[in-house]
Amino acid sequence: MLVELIELQLQGKQAHWNVVGTNFRDLHLQLDELVDYAREAGDVVAERMRALDAVPDGRADTVADSTTLPKFPAYEVNTAEAVDLITGHIHAAVETVRGVRDQVEAEDPASADILHDIIVNLEKQAWLIKMENRKV
Repeated sequence: MLVELIELQLQGKQAHWNVVGTNFRDLHLQLDELVDYAREAGDVVAERMRALDAVPDGRADTVADSTTLPKFPAYEVNTAEAVDLITGHIHAAVETVRGVRDQVEAEDPASADILHDIIVNLEKQAWLIKMENRKV
């Protein structure tokens, strides 16, 4: 799960650098908020692991080999496509967190609380970003 947060941070920055088009600035800034949150959440998870005598592995090769998130394109992406891609990747990260939460809950309720907070905050990030594409 830590690798998903690190990968989400990296993908958010990739999108931030390469998004173009309508509402560019709004999305550009929202992506920085996502990057900041993913970095902070990853740090909380890694520090919790250390508090429990586990060893977090956030090395680039581990992240690249272990992430389940789809790759983000290595080229310019228009804002509408970037919104769809990044919200899909956020939801994929949320599903990974959900997938381990029940097992963690049984072993360490305090850590499960951290995971719950991550789910809530990532879903909020996805909602805020997704609204860029909403038409009424």
